[in-house]
Formats: sequence, structure tokens, C-alpha cells
Amino acid sequence: MEMRYAADPIRFQRMPTSEIRESFLVDKLFQPDLIYLLYSEVDRAIIGSAVPGKKKLRLSASKELAVDYFCERREIGILNIGGKGEITVDGKVFEMENRDGLYIGKGSKEIIFCSSNSKQPAAFYLVSFPAHQAYSITQAKLADAEAVQLGSAEAANKRTIYKYIHPRGIQSCQVVMGFTVLEPGSVWNTMPPHTHERRMEVYLYFDMAEDTRVFHLMGTAAETRHIVVANRQAVISPSWSLHSGVGTGAYTFCWGMGGENQTFEDMDGVEISDIK
Repeated sequence: MEMRYAADPIRFQRMPTSEIRESFLVDKLFQPDLIYLLYSEVDRAIIGSAVPGKKKLRLSASKELAVDYFCERREIGILNIGGKGEITVDGKVFEMENRDGLYIGKGSKEIIFCSSNSKQPAAFYLVSFPAHQAYSITQAKLADAEAVQLGSAEAANKRTIYKYIHPRGIQSCQVVMGFTVLEPGSVWNTMPPHTHERRMEVYLYFDMAEDTRVFHLMGTAAETRHIVVANRQAVISPSWSLHSGVGTGAYTFCWGMGGENQTFEDMDGVEISDIK
């Protein structure tokens, strides 16, 4: 497990591009036949991926967690962005199509990932936070998601937000998770931007062409910087940072949050005229 210690907003102002990327970009996800995990000190989030090939992959606890099994004191939100696969949790099998989600609650002991076809492997994206209560393991299908349409073609930000894990959907302790699909011709996400001091957020960008990039904006309104993000890379956004992005082509992104509350609408809006 990789450990990551994030910068505060004062240090952030003085960081060159290389340090910003080292602190906030998650660029080692989705390695074949491997479970990759990154532990961030920001709200003790764990960001990870599992790409099983011909063999199954078992999620185990690393020494950094000081537990007997991964979900002993944690919960996980999962989104499959690859081919068809399965997740087995304590003997119960969940068939996972592309863009299916799964919530795994505290106390789940054995978690195994596999792909239905090793030539088109599943690609499971994981976001985990500490949990104080056990909630039921629940699968999320696109048809069951709460869908919210935002933006306009004129502003190049027309998009649909699909909510999976949230207070009106799948119940959890901290994890709030879903994904956003941009309409053809729209390139901006989360614009106008916002912050939410009560929780952090992670953006995973996916379904991008090889040469497409997203310019992800972060920082305070008075001191913004950007990170250039490729397909299947993620950005850690601390509570003090705004988060928005613009792409050179089509993309989708998964958002995962955790912190002090789960109220999706709890945002502190940032006026475009205030962004520097």
C-alpha cells in the first residue's frame, strides 16, 4: 500500500507541477493482475483498483491498517469501469457489469475479485473510508441510480450525475459515490466549481481516448493550479480545494467522497468572477 501525505493550502501555493502531481495525482491505478491501494491522510481515504486476469484477486489487510482483514473498521464503494466480472463477499457472489457499483460494509471479511473474460478484464475502482457501523452489502445498477441532469450545451457542461451511494440511495457511514457522464460536445465538469469544507473528494477520470486529457483545476479560488490527467487516473481533492475540469475530448468521471457528513448538496459555491 502506498502512503500519501497531502499538502496544506499554504504550501500548495509554492509547489511546482511535479510536487502537485506527486501529492494529488493517483496514476498507478488499474495495473493488470494486481490490487493497488493508496492510503491518503486526507480523511484517511484509501483509493485503489483491482484488475483480475486469469486468476482471482483477494483483498487483504496491509500492515498500515493494523487489522486482521480490510473491512474490520472500514467500508468500500466500488465501481466497475471494465469488462464483466464478479465480486465475492463472504461467499455471496455479485455479478458486475460495466458501470455497476457495489457497497461493502464494515465487518465483511473475505472479498475476492475476478473477471469473466481475462481478455476483457473487469476494472474495479475502490474508494474506502473508516466506518463506525455496519450497513448491508448492496449492489448498484444504472437503472436504480438517482439521475440528475445539470448544465447546458451553451455552457459546454451538459451532464448527468448518477448517484449510487448516498443518503437517499445505498446507505453507508461515510462513503458517497457515483459518476457523471458528459453529453457529446460538453467538456466542463463541476463548473461553476465549489468546495465542501466538511468532506474530501476523489475524481477518477475514465472512458477517455488515449490522447484525450482533462485539465483538472484545484486550489483555493485565489490560487488555482491544474493537473493534466489521462485516462483512468484520479485526483485527490482536499476539503479546502475547489475541483473542476475541462477535457480535450469526451470523458466520464467517478466521484467518491467521505468526511463529516453525507449531504450531497452541502457545497460552498465559488463565483467564477472570484477565480484567479
